[in-house]
Amino acid sequence: MSVRVLVADDQALVRAGFRKILEADPSIEVVGEAADGLEAVECSRVLVPDVVLMDIRMPGLDGIAATRRLSDELKESPRVLVLTTFGLEEYVYEALRAGASGFLLKDVPPEQLIAAVHVVARGDALLDPTITRSVIEAFASRPAARRELAGRLEDLTTREREVFDLVARGLSNAEIAGELVVGDGTVKTHVAHLLLKLGLRDRVQAVIYAYEAGVVQPGA
Repeated sequence: MSVRVLVADDQALVRAGFRKILEADPSIEVVGEAADGLEAVECSRVLVPDVVLMDIRMPGLDGIAATRRLSDELKESPRVLVLTTFGLEEYVYEALRAGASGFLLKDVPPEQLIAAVHVVARGDALLDPTITRSVIEAFASRPAARRELAGRLEDLTTREREVFDLVARGLSNAEIAGELVVGDGTVKTHVAHLLLKLGLRDRVQAVIYAYEAGVVQPGA
């Protein structure tokens, strides 16, 4: 089954470029294009894409607001992969908080863009290492209700807390399984349970939560 993708960017040439790159992969189908955030939301309702490539800066409803509406309003919301230019880490932070599954710089090589679409389509999180550190530092510098956030971690079982800490450090399910000497399926179950208990959408939001709660610090 092919991955259905919607491309949202206010520049027609950029949309055309992404379409050409993605359609070079026979397992990806570009089902539509949107020139602004509002159109991205409406197209998602009609076209039901698996992944939305979402530019941040667009007229009217921007990419952050559009991502939030997709998460809040659609029962089966698509995965959102934010596209940004270097230096917009603050916007990336807000997009991830709004429900995006990851972000990439717009100038990534074509093969990385294609790989990224497949990563988020299968439910994994994607953070471009080029600017991840800057984003994490932004997480840590924000005033947050750390006591309240940390307190909610008490609802986790001992094993779920161990898994949460490893997710926060960026380990994959396979790496966590090796660290805890358990099966991949067991790790997936623990991850699903802790996300549900904390009211989080995916691993990206779990990492954000961990930094805001003071569980981990940049460079740790």
